[in-house]
Amino acid sequence: MKIKSICESGLPASRIRCISVVIFTLHPNSHGIQMRSTCENACILPVPKYLCMIRNSATSALRTPLPGHFYRDEDLYRRMKQEVFLPSWQFAFGPESRLPANQVRPFTLLPGYLDEPMLQTSDEHGAAHLFANVCTHRGNLLVRKAGPCKHLVCPYHGRRFSLAGQCQSQPGLGAVPDFPAQEDHLHHTETSTWGGLTFARILPGMPFTDWINPIQERVGFLPLDTLVHAPEMSHEYKVKANWALYVENYLEGLHIPFVHPALRDALDLTAYPVETTGYTVLQTGLAREHEPSFTLPPTHPDHGKRIYAWYFWLFPNLMLNFYPWGLSLNLVQPAGPMKSRIQFVTYRFAGVEGGPHTHALHDTELEDESIVETVQAGVRSSLYKPGRMVPGWEDGILHFHQLLIRHLAL
Repeated sequence: MKIKSICESGLPASRIRCISVVIFTLHPNSHGIQMRSTCENACILPVPKYLCMIRNSATSALRTPLPGHFYRDEDLYRRMKQEVFLPSWQFAFGPESRLPANQVRPFTLLPGYLDEPMLQTSDEHGAAHLFANVCTHRGNLLVRKAGPCKHLVCPYHGRRFSLAGQCQSQPGLGAVPDFPAQEDHLHHTETSTWGGLTFARILPGMPFTDWINPIQERVGFLPLDTLVHAPEMSHEYKVKANWALYVENYLEGLHIPFVHPALRDALDLTAYPVETTGYTVLQTGLAREHEPSFTLPPTHPDHGKRIYAWYFWLFPNLMLNFYPWGLSLNLVQPAGPMKSRIQFVTYRFAGVEGGPHTHALHDTELEDESIVETVQAGVRSSLYKPGRMVPGWEDGILHFHQLLIRHLAL
């Protein structure tokens, strides 16, 4: 197969010294594409064979509506906390953090951004609860360390609560007739659990079922109740880039041939489906012949395909990556207009062997960090104007941007 393209210098006509015709010749049994030029002075460069994986059938393309300053604007960064993150579902904890009866555990929801002090409890009946870890008297942090507990007593003025959050007493208010009232009980945080994972949100927003159902429909057949935490494969990374740039990088596979050599060799990128729906984007990675794949039930929408992985993004900042060996959960945590923390939490299906070496996910993450940080440096340029998106490959980014615009009313 031969493909001809005209390469021009971009200079005014009076200064163009040559127009060369570069001929690409693909040899199926070779390791790349051979190039030769009609111009004697042209530079001949090897072109990797993996470029053939990228489809070139688009006849039109859209531009992102987000300008470069979006990724460094401090006012927008503060607005997103109230209008995007507080009403959204956030990963709170996994099955490894379940508590036995009469236990408590304080933690912070999305530290460094939301910074919401939370309190997880398991009462005497083993029922799980999640509250704001704030005393309803004067706002003191109620619990400061995890451990056994039969009731909660504020260390500031002695207000007492049950592990179910009911205010029981307050020194000095014993004779007040309407005490305790509803406002005196601990503030419950809205929670939902799916696949052993617990999610929480602070303000009303999208229904949980609308948010999670696309994932349930695809992976509900998996033994999610057997997921076991793999701490040796769980890490936290600091990235010098806006959180949205990290999400955008995740939402497209166009960069895989250029940035991730190991992943490029594992996936069949000649077909890389991207599906957008509601608050979710799904990218489906198809396995090459030598790579492991899922065993799918006959009624599954992907039956007949060799699925290497399902890469789910859930608005605004959660990734659930399902592999035959388990789940890699990635939580993108804003840490400043141009800083992020990425939490990798890994789970294996109990009794399932195989999976990547510890360094495999780590190496892919470092490759992503490097490219995202250089993009952050680039979009700071006063001359940057968003280019056209590649249809199919970058549909997930446009979907993400549309959701941001809707929530921020931009």
